[in-house]
This record gives sequence, structure tokens and C-alpha cells, in this order.
Amino acid sequence: MNVAADRTFSISELAQEFDVTTRAIRFYEAEGLLSPAREGQRRIYTRRDRVRLMLTLRGKRIGLSLQEIRELFELYDAANTDEPQLKKFIDLLSSREQQLKRQMQDLQLVLKEIGQVRGQCEEWLHTRSKG
Repeated sequence: MNVAADRTFSISELAQEFDVTTRAIRFYEAEGLLSPAREGQRRIYTRRDRVRLMLTLRGKRIGLSLQEIRELFELYDAANTDEPQLKKFIDLLSSREQQLKRQMQDLQLVLKEIGQVRGQCEEWLHTRSKG
């Protein structure tokens, strides 16, 4: 989606575009990840807010915490370059990758054990039905 730099969005538009609830967007705002302007009770989201929402959802999908996402945004806001943010992001991704690999190994072990127990149960059942 090509979005003009000065385009603004309503909360409903962002919710529909990213398939999230308006409640979720308000939660991300309360957590300091989004900072829309206000016109009375109406929230007005900028292109920056839209990008931050997209990055927040992507971060959540890969398993980053809201605190980690917030830290990345703070690094980006504080630096005049995106190098610190990219280094931190690489560190977070590497850590998450290792965590997922450990979980995958654990799951493989559990699946193996389940298969063994199921096999034993089937064997017992077969032995009983012969008796």
C-alpha cells in the first residue's frame, strides 16, 4: 500500500487494514507505542503511527514483548541514525531464534515420548484383547 506522507487515518481504518480491534490499537497507544493526535474525542493517526502499528504487530508475531518493541522505538527516536536500532533488533532476533530452536527440540522430545507411550498402550490393548 503506497501511503502519502501527509495522509492520516482513523482508528477504524487502521483496525480494518491490520485486522485488529480498535481496543488493541488503544492498548498499544496506552503502552506508549502509538501517539495519535486528537480532535476532541477523535484520534488521528499519522503515517508514523501506521508504520509503528505494523512494526508492533510484526514484532508480536515473531515473539517480541511490548517492552522490547518499545525499546526499539525509543532507540530509533533517540538516534539520528538507525544503526543502534538495527543492532538491538539483530540481538533480539538472534535471542528469539535460539529460544524457538530450544522449544522445537523440546517439542520433538515430547512428540517422541507421546509416540512411545501410545505404542505401549496399543500393545497392552492388543495383548488384552488376545487374552
